[in-house]
Amino acid sequence: MRKVILFNLMSLDGFFEGPNRSIEWHNVDDEFNDFAVEQVSSTDGLIFGQVTYEMMAEYWPSEEAIRSDPIIADWMNKLPKYVFSHTLNRADWHNTTLVNGDAAVELRKIKGESGRDLFVFGSADLSTSLIQNNLIDEYRVLVNPILLGQGTPLFHGLKDPVSLQHIHTRTFTNGNVLLTYQPVSRAM
Repeated sequence: MRKVILFNLMSLDGFFEGPNRSIEWHNVDDEFNDFAVEQVSSTDGLIFGQVTYEMMAEYWPSEEAIRSDPIIADWMNKLPKYVFSHTLNRADWHNTTLVNGDAAVELRKIKGESGRDLFVFGSADLSTSLIQNNLIDEYRVLVNPILLGQGTPLFHGLKDPVSLQHIHTRTFTNGNVLLTYQPVSRAM
């Protein structure tokens, strides 16, 4: 069975996006870009909620993305993508499957298919639902050295605590720290 890995950048005070959905504060450089290539080249699919999907679908196929970040753009555009939404009627980004049914039921089916791991990027509302249904197998949170003071919390709306086991830490030269955890029930 494939693993579902939640990956997000987060401010030190817990926000994954600033006011007005701003992500201009993301601390990215060549080292981060190399790490991003490692991640996307190890997956067989990307999982998005509607809002994140619309932002990604607008940016990654654009001439600007292809020109400024051709390797990541190539991966983002060719990888299979699953967008979970009850309101979208279609998903036109290349190689995208629109999933309108129950997210937990549908993701269990997708996890059961053969292939490599799947990544959830952004998508805080969808992530909360997946966490509550025990569908996240690994958490990778890249903490950026910034305090935003306001924005959208990464883990909002959880009804119950989720115990995690730390499995890895990686420090980047720009001050970012990648924290990797597994749910205790799945920890090795």
